[in-house]
Amino acid sequence: MPWKKRPGIKTVERKTVEVDAASKPVGRLATQIAMILMGKHRADYEPHMDMGDRVLVKNVKELNFTGKKWDQKKYFRTSNRPGGLKETPVKVLREKAPEEIIKHAVKYMLPKNKTQALRMKRLTFEK
Repeated sequence: MPWKKRPGIKTVERKTVEVDAASKPVGRLATQIAMILMGKHRADYEPHMDMGDRVLVKNVKELNFTGKKWDQKKYFRTSNRPGGLKETPVKVLREKAPEEIIKHAVKYMLPKNKTQALRMKRLTFEK
């Protein structure tokens, strides 16, 4: 019985998929982007290979959250020092760098392994 010829990482053709951020909530948008970056939308998906496509996100300034998240949601970061907890409201982040909201959501939807950084490099934003 002959073995099935599987595509190698060098033979994977990456396409650029454009995603519009204006019409969807952030969570649903991040889920769609994560699936494209992992390559799960492809018919020839192999779980052990990085087969995802590039993603170009348009209309980032028109992000949409459901409910009262614009007023209530905050992102936290720490320096691991006493008193080093910093918080940033989403409303402030929306004005300064709206692409960071999508990057944060997509990053935590990708598998936490060595391919996460490679996949995040394929995520770009249109100004």
